[in-house]
Amino acid sequence: MSRPAPIGIIGGSGLYQMEEVTVSEECSVETPFGSPSDALIRGTLADQEIVFLPRHGRGHRIPPSQLNFRANIYAMKTLGVERILSVSAVGSLKEEIVPGHVVVIDQFVDRTRGRISTFFDDGVVAHITFADPVCPELREQLIAGCREAKATVHPQGTYLCMEGPQFSTKAESHLYRKWGMDVIGMTNLQEAKLAREAEICYVTLALSTDYDCWHEGHDAVTVEQVIAVLNQNVALSQEILKKTIPLVSAERSCSCGSALKNAILTDRSQISAETKEKLKPLLGKYL
Repeated sequence: MSRPAPIGIIGGSGLYQMEEVTVSEECSVETPFGSPSDALIRGTLADQEIVFLPRHGRGHRIPPSQLNFRANIYAMKTLGVERILSVSAVGSLKEEIVPGHVVVIDQFVDRTRGRISTFFDDGVVAHITFADPVCPELREQLIAGCREAKATVHPQGTYLCMEGPQFSTKAESHLYRKWGMDVIGMTNLQEAKLAREAEICYVTLALSTDYDCWHEGHDAVTVEQVIAVLNQNVALSQEILKKTIPLVSAERSCSCGSALKNAILTDRSQISAETKEKLKPLLGKYL
């Protein structure tokens, strides 16, 4: 039976390596957008080829606002990745999303300031559809993997992406709750946008570490509290990934793989040879 292309895994806070991955090589990938967060690890997990990247670098060296999202996703694309399972530590904005629970995100709201979240800012204009920002097919597979891992899973939720690195004020936390947000984090929206532009299926596994600072009866969130729950979540996230990967089908039936088909507005004759070469992994089949 045929197997999927390599599956990308982006590890969030605490998930800097995966012990059960059989490593075949480390890939130091340079991209037209600079260097990724760290060397990408090629290996196998649950008999499937994977490419693993610690989002903040090993040792957690890179803060959210300085992450080179474009280089990270571009590097995944050049290594043949067609699907990305992204792990993210988040704060809960709902009583029922208890620290230790997981949420499979289906929507995002952006509260960042000036982050670069497109590949198309240099001689090519492209407008992808983003109403549904995660792959529906991969979402269902991840939800099933969560259940197989016996995790307490919320099968949908809206992720508010804030700038950071500071946590919320109480006023902000209460405001986001009034907006109907479910969890809050600092990284995944830009990844989702760029993955769609790269025609890569993308889904977020959000692991609740705390109640942010809105919850009456709970102290304002501290780094120590976050890390304590985060460490418990690391083992759970690895178990979920191990259960999910065998559920990923060999062929994609979603529309993620053709997201750019009708998105490019620039006259092809106006796209320079330099730009074509720079964006070849993304646009090669259309130019």
